[in-house]
Amino acid sequence: MKVSFPVMRGNIGGRQYYSLMISLSEIPRLFKFNDWEQFTPELRAQRVLNKGRVPDITKYILENDEGYLFSSITASYSCPVNFAPSAEDSEIGTLEMELENVEFIINDGQHRCAAITAALKENPALGKDKISVLLFETENLERLQQMFSDLNRFVQQTSKSLGMLYDRRDNLSAVTMDVSEQVVVFRGMVDKEKITIPLRSPKLFTISALYEANEELLGKKIDKRGSAAYIELLNTAVEYWTELSKIIGDWHRVKNGELSASELRQEKINTHAVVLRALGGVGRTLLGKYPEGWQKKLKLLEKIDWRKSVGGSANPLWDDVCITAGSVVSNRQARAATLAVLLREIGESPNGKVTHNESAEVTLAQATE
Repeated sequence: MKVSFPVMRGNIGGRQYYSLMISLSEIPRLFKFNDWEQFTPELRAQRVLNKGRVPDITKYILENDEGYLFSSITASYSCPVNFAPSAEDSEIGTLEMELENVEFIINDGQHRCAAITAALKENPALGKDKISVLLFETENLERLQQMFSDLNRFVQQTSKSLGMLYDRRDNLSAVTMDVSEQVVVFRGMVDKEKITIPLRSPKLFTISALYEANEELLGKKIDKRGSAAYIELLNTAVEYWTELSKIIGDWHRVKNGELSASELRQEKINTHAVVLRALGGVGRTLLGKYPEGWQKKLKLLEKIDWRKSVGGSANPLWDDVCITAGSVVSNRQARAATLAVLLREIGESPNGKVTHNESAEVTLAQATE
């Protein structure tokens, strides 16, 4: 059976290609997934499909059916085709091919195609949507491998901070952005692009660290921005971080120019992500147990010694908790142990024991009540 598509013909890198639009409903019919796992890496034209990625992409489509977005799929065809221009010397026309003989190899977009196929099973109405496809003629395995390499050569994932800044669907991200502007000590002191603070940066925190701290404080489920529930949670977060900033005076000293951010980062741990996240966990515990008097309990944090080292040695309060071999760490165990130490220091002892001089084996479940 012959099929035809309206296309635009073009050239790039000395090779001809066709650009076309196809309905999503056509994807399961046109694009079959090669079982690359049965081949050695040297004989594959594409990476093995990571089935673990597909559900997340499928969920993205289904939850954002009125706003999802994908870049073009790139594929190679291996059958004779006929291009009929719509006018003389026109690069716009119709591409005709024998569907029975065609074999498409997806050069870029196999996970998108797999997710679209899965999403169609749950919501067939998506089949009316269209996606752009770039078609190149299949030459040989060497060329297919080179295409895959070239298409992925300069791919760089957006930083977590920048992703949060631009994500309008994540309500926790919206809360975090609002908190970064409404809490005085955060205003102008949060890096909204990088995931780590450069050595000489005047910023104190990253937006990703503040996001994770707010997740500990408020949880992940946040109502839509502007709703009464959203405003209530935002006010809670603003009040908590404002109150905490009065207790951790170093933050205001940096903001007021009395101390450099780099000096504070070098000497103390109270701007590091592992601590900020633990402070969010402290807030959640206190707000839950003392809804009317949490500020009094929070004030006990004034006695915390945030220094990294004491007398030339690691501060015993943080050694093997969130400092290992002189460096601040932020793995799961360190985060749980840091929260446990803070809770214990304000009289909210966790179930598990945390010692100053021994490795803290505390789980997050043990660290919270």
